[in-house]
Amino acid sequence: MFAALNVLKFASSSIKPLGSKLIRQRTRTSTLTPFPHIKASISTMSSTIPTEQWAQVVEKTGGPAVYKKIPVPKPGPDEVLINIKYSGVCHTDLHAMNGDWPLPTKMPFVGGHEGAGVVVARGELVKDVEIGDYAGIKWLNGSCLQCSFCQQADESLCPNALLSGYTVDGSFQQYAIGKAAHVARIPKECSLEAIAPILCAGLTVYKALKESGARPGQQVAIVGAGGGLGSLAIQYAKAMGLHTIAIDGGEEKGKMCKSLGSEDYIDFSTSKNLVQDVKNATPDGFGPHAVLLLAVSEGPFQQASEYVRSRGSIVCVGLPANAYLKAPVFDTVVRMINIKGSYVGNRQDTAEAIDFFRRGLIKAPYKVVGLSKLQEIFDLMKASKIAGRYVVDTSS
Repeated sequence: MFAALNVLKFASSSIKPLGSKLIRQRTRTSTLTPFPHIKASISTMSSTIPTEQWAQVVEKTGGPAVYKKIPVPKPGPDEVLINIKYSGVCHTDLHAMNGDWPLPTKMPFVGGHEGAGVVVARGELVKDVEIGDYAGIKWLNGSCLQCSFCQQADESLCPNALLSGYTVDGSFQQYAIGKAAHVARIPKECSLEAIAPILCAGLTVYKALKESGARPGQQVAIVGAGGGLGSLAIQYAKAMGLHTIAIDGGEEKGKMCKSLGSEDYIDFSTSKNLVQDVKNATPDGFGPHAVLLLAVSEGPFQQASEYVRSRGSIVCVGLPANAYLKAPVFDTVVRMINIKGSYVGNRQDTAEAIDFFRRGLIKAPYKVVGLSKLQEIFDLMKASKIAGRYVVDTSS
């Protein structure tokens, strides 16, 4: 899902501030439609698209998610309708339901932003996505494509960005809408259930590894390595020629991290000196060149500066509720430590992350359950009892 969103609380209005940016909440039918005066025509796969579908709907902050039938949406002129077959479940979905972030969600809303499926309808302005193509719904559902951020491939920073499963309905439904310019293009040879976690978790950690500046042969510590993002970060790091130090808690997660290619595993629940253990895992004892913080609690964000090597990078990805970063100024300056955030990847990052998967270099460890069981997954997530990723099958 996603680096820290520095959002201030403002009085309710049609404009909601996000840091120095503005997020404008609109209805789906009017959002980013280039020619609103033109009546849209829709190309469809067949006449069998139903009028109703099963979905998981969050009706109030704090949940629970309610499994119910809702109308099937119709795509606008620049949108596609995707028959979602599978959707990964991300910790961001739990944050969204609980209202953990100072960024308002639409309400009620359908969560999910790792949806993989088949394009069954498209708007009249869509020319580069065909009916029958495999496509995916990502966290970034759409952007203006015209602002200075979009023009420099920073679409996720667009002041008018649409967020799947947050400001617009996402992929925990059988049919979902996506802006054609932003849906992930999925090769036909890829398994839709297996690729679903790549659409957020894979893309997010791949982007973070690029942002870290770590080069082949260097060491990267991955904090929260046993979770959904971490399990993929280990593999992307290995595929990029990096050595990984996995940090998490519990024997089961340790076995999984080692099986995915991590060379070292440090169990924070049993370590007597985690800082020294991390440093000792590097050849020269100076610590890793980069740290990826994927944790969902605040503690690791405060500790990373103690073991990253001088001139190293600390990349914040996880979004613990109400958490703050803290590092000693003197140490940060004289050791030239780089602390930064990494959000989701752009369209090119998406294509690259998917290509790693297509070539067989990434295999997301996941379990498949029916969409109707989503609330049970959230309960396991709250109890920190998930290793790897859950994927929901929208047919059950």
